[in-house]
Amino acid sequence: MIRAVKGTRDLLPPSTAIWNQVEEAARRVFRAYNYQEIRTPILEETQLFARGVGEQTDIVTKEMYTFQDRDGASVALRPEATASVIRAYIDHRLDQRPGLQKLYYLGPMFRRERPQKGRYRQFYQIGAEAIGSESPAVDAESIEVAVELLEQAGLNGFQVLLNSVGCPRCRPVFLARLREKLQKVAPTLCPDCRRRAETNPLRVLDCKVPEDQPKIAKLPSILDHLCEECRLHFDAVQRYLADRGINFEIAPRLVRGLDYYMRTTFEVVHGALGAQNSVLGGGRYDGLAEALGSNIQAPGIGFSIGEDRLVMTLEATRPGRSRPLLDLFVAPLGEAALRHASVLARQLRRAGLAVEIAFEARLKRALELANKLGARYALILGEDEIAAGTYTLRDMASGEQSRLTREQLLERIRSVDRYAGKL
Repeated sequence: MIRAVKGTRDLLPPSTAIWNQVEEAARRVFRAYNYQEIRTPILEETQLFARGVGEQTDIVTKEMYTFQDRDGASVALRPEATASVIRAYIDHRLDQRPGLQKLYYLGPMFRRERPQKGRYRQFYQIGAEAIGSESPAVDAESIEVAVELLEQAGLNGFQVLLNSVGCPRCRPVFLARLREKLQKVAPTLCPDCRRRAETNPLRVLDCKVPEDQPKIAKLPSILDHLCEECRLHFDAVQRYLADRGINFEIAPRLVRGLDYYMRTTFEVVHGALGAQNSVLGGGRYDGLAEALGSNIQAPGIGFSIGEDRLVMTLEATRPGRSRPLLDLFVAPLGEAALRHASVLARQLRRAGLAVEIAFEARLKRALELANKLGARYALILGEDEIAAGTYTLRDMASGEQSRLTREQLLERIRSVDRYAGKL
């Protein structure tokens, strides 16, 4: 029997209803902040990620799906989307368009890592990029968008972590100091950290191994080595967030796993996820376009949400809160009623309602099915109802029944907030 490839999975109803609600919330928020959708290819040249993400990052060295095309070109399934968005920004000269370019995306990414809870080899991200400004006010707005999106998706109890990783002027000084300290500590750390101490020392600070934490806590802090310009930028971001009433915690050990980040970095974590508690991460990447070989100035900041983890957190913290899949389940009694129900259902569907018809079931079985399908209402339709021009409507939650005309029926169903049961 052929099964799904390891690390991939099928997303099935009713879980997909929550995915749709999350994505609907994302689109509402992005529209409010004037973000426009971008769709980039799943397949890109390998060098896009090697040069953009970093040749020594775990993503490029261990996790990326790479293969030779028939013409000998090296291509890769995208492990993340920011590099692709900047590539598209350069390709299409979006810098020539007026104003700040605000772009968002939704879609699958691919990394060959060990599958575990909330982490898959094909996973989904929702992300946003604001390109064309170095202003700390844009940083704060990007974090605001992320927070607003999570709240509108129904997530509560999360925490915003904030840090600065400096710039090409001040970070080398910090890295030299960090390497010096790691020479003594690295041999006692986990295997990954021993490797990172040589290839990508900043990533040592992001280690999640509990036994390593006391040693990592004693390593130098990037915040003690920021240049004046980075310090002023970081202070301004904090002021703008405070003005908005957005709570955050300074996390001096917070770094991002990709080389293109500089200055502002942030993460959103939630306790329901356990040790792997990150729901969202982002930061500024002013030098990414140059790293890809372009002379176009494209300072930007963005974030990406692990949609798999977000949905898993929502299911764990607010079970049973997704809105009903069906507004109305129609139970016709007989052939004439079925024909009448089919026409009525079409009219109701065009009015924006989700409607299902019991094509074969008897009344008792039909009502049982309506309950199992999570219908808000059931409509009982027989010859008497057709003759009288009224319908018997049952509220599936309370069991109450009422007789309504067609106009009253539509008004009753639509008067209930369709989103009252959202996450």
